[in-house]
Amino acid sequence: MVPRETRAATLAASPNSAYTVPLMSIAAEPTDLSFPHRHLLGIEGLSRGEITSLLDLAEAAAVLSRQVAKKRDDLRGRTLINLFFEASTRTQSSFELAGKRLGADVMNMSIPTSSVQKGETLIDTAVTLNAMRPDILVVRHHAAGAVELLAQKVDCSVINAGDGSHEHPTQALLDALTIRRHKGRISGLIVAICGDILHSRVARSNILLLTALSARVRVVAPSTLLAPGIERLGAEVYTSMREGLKDADIVMMLRLQRERMSSSLVPSQREYFHFFGLDYEKLAYAKPDAMVMHPGPMNRGVEIDSEVADDARSAIREQVEMGVAVRIAVLQALARHLPNQ
Repeated sequence: MVPRETRAATLAASPNSAYTVPLMSIAAEPTDLSFPHRHLLGIEGLSRGEITSLLDLAEAAAVLSRQVAKKRDDLRGRTLINLFFEASTRTQSSFELAGKRLGADVMNMSIPTSSVQKGETLIDTAVTLNAMRPDILVVRHHAAGAVELLAQKVDCSVINAGDGSHEHPTQALLDALTIRRHKGRISGLIVAICGDILHSRVARSNILLLTALSARVRVVAPSTLLAPGIERLGAEVYTSMREGLKDADIVMMLRLQRERMSSSLVPSQREYFHFFGLDYEKLAYAKPDAMVMHPGPMNRGVEIDSEVADDARSAIREQVEMGVAVRIAVLQALARHLPNQ
């Protein structure tokens, strides 16, 4: 039997790329979904089958999102609250859009005008929101572990939209979906994740997910931006772009997260770009058909050259599209475990 991740029934041109994108043969929602969890707090702890089930469900959601009639009623009568303690454009808006496409009532909490600014604790905020009886809570917080703590205090399902430098599970899922649609598989691919590995929850979640699906993952960064013990997650560590990008199938760039830096860890942005910014010279070390990815927001001229970001090999804009599909899939998966009484 051909593995599900390599099945491709039709081919469709991506609107934002010169790639030919294989669309999976599951335009209808898969019936063999294997996701027994009430929350999505991270990639860690998910099985290969559970990850694949979410990606398959997201394939169907991607097809739905390209249709004129996008509405479903999976979450009709349900309430989804976006609780973002950190600024977000892509993640918050895509969760809002995903919730509305599934028929949910969606509320975005405005933290700058909430009681949090008056000294209310995270736990008190959770208790207050829980009293409003939401069905799903999407949380982004600057402290690692905060989302898991909050999940212990509420009765609804909780989705981690990023907690400190810990995890960002839906970003890893959308990255994997984008890769699978372009390459037809994930197993055996060489994925180079380059940049601020030390502070990146995206890097951690991607390493966990991609290695679970048998990809070969490399992290490439100056020594000051490498997380201690990162190799224990299964990643190969490089401090040279030439060596780290050699024969890579995927080049995923990360921004410098200066808001999480207590001191300057690079001499200057100009010097950083010279050694670790992705330009055509460095991209040439990778395979000729290597995909270029970036979770956003991009700092052009710092971690990636503008021409490379807009190149035909770039899948950056498609990542945004797949973000909506993945968040629809996650909401659908959790909806199956919501109480009906």
